Amino acid sequence: MRIFVILAGIALLCGCSSGKDKKLPILGRQEISGNDTLYQRIADFRFMNQDSAWISNETFAGKAYVADFFFTSCPSICPIMKKQMLRVYKTFKGNSGISFLSHTIDPRHDSVPVLHEYAADLGVSSDQWHFVTGTRDSVYSLAEKSYMVATLEDETAPGGFIHGGHFILVDKNRHIRGIYDGTSEESVDQLIKDIPLLLNEGTAE
Repeated sequence: MRIFVILAGIALLCGCSSGKDKKLPILGRQEISGNDTLYQRIADFRFMNQDSAWISNETFAGKAYVADFFFTSCPSICPIMKKQMLRVYKTFKGNSGISFLSHTIDPRHDSVPVLHEYAADLGVSSDQWHFVTGTRDSVYSLAEKSYMVATLEDETAPGGFIHGGHFILVDKNRHIRGIYDGTSEESVDQLIKDIPLLLNEGTAE
């Protein structure tokens, strides 16, 4: 009999107490069948980035990445989120083991040229930070089912959209290893501390 387990709450470090032995938990759904445990993985995806290049799960093969959801005309939390994500990006700029993936939830407005200008204004490289667009259904489905991030259109909300302000740390096996409040400097500080832990650990089983 299969048992489905939902892991909830804030990501906590687990394992041994010494810093070098600490491992981040694997978050999300677990499917337990007999002696095997299957952890939730980010589903396959294929989106176009700010340079008109196709970006898929294969783009991140063998590396970790930090994902978020935003829209360029967002007047509320997105500017705060991008300021915090930029801080993480600058900390790990040039590190080939970690990349960044920002999905627009407003594909009607956020075309490739709009995303290109947005990335240019931030001064970031598409080699390490991808701003991607796709169909509304594909982005929203991935957000909810894989990243556990709520996204929806709401005319009464600032900018016309409601979305979670989380940064999601994903390992090279497409498992979620941490969820952080992208509007909180303290939470993002923890992300900056957790990334080296993830990069230094072995392959998660």
